[in-house]
Amino acid sequence: MATVELRFSALPEHVRTARLVAAAVARRAGVDEAVLDEVRLAVGEACTRAVGLHQSSGVTAPVRVLLIEEEKQFSIEVGDEAPRLSPGGAVAGIDDADAESEDEMGLAVISGLVDDVEVMADENGGHIRMTWPIPPAPVLA
Repeated sequence: MATVELRFSALPEHVRTARLVAAAVARRAGVDEAVLDEVRLAVGEACTRAVGLHQSSGVTAPVRVLLIEEEKQFSIEVGDEAPRLSPGGAVAGIDDADAESEDEMGLAVISGLVDDVEVMADENGGHIRMTWPIPPAPVLA
């Protein structure tokens, strides 16, 4: 299992870099070329969401992206340290309905792009794990 870790300051201008790195590592891992646009878009949405959560919560820690190559699959985890659950159960750092709606729309876009998505969050932050299959290497005769 090979893993690449990328950490970047929670600034929107760094999301493009994360997308480019994710696509390059996915290509090297053997993800189908037809899926690379989906990888770029999904990583962009997940990183944009993490940047927004960090900024709205006043978190100065970097956003973390793990690119994990396994035998039959390629996974990307985008993690943030923005707390989510307040004592009332509301999403922390999201003060109005528009921001909450935008957050939900970002998750919907990711779910539409990636078949295998896992979203987890708690008082310490959250992460989105997205997984794509790696087709078997062709057998050369």
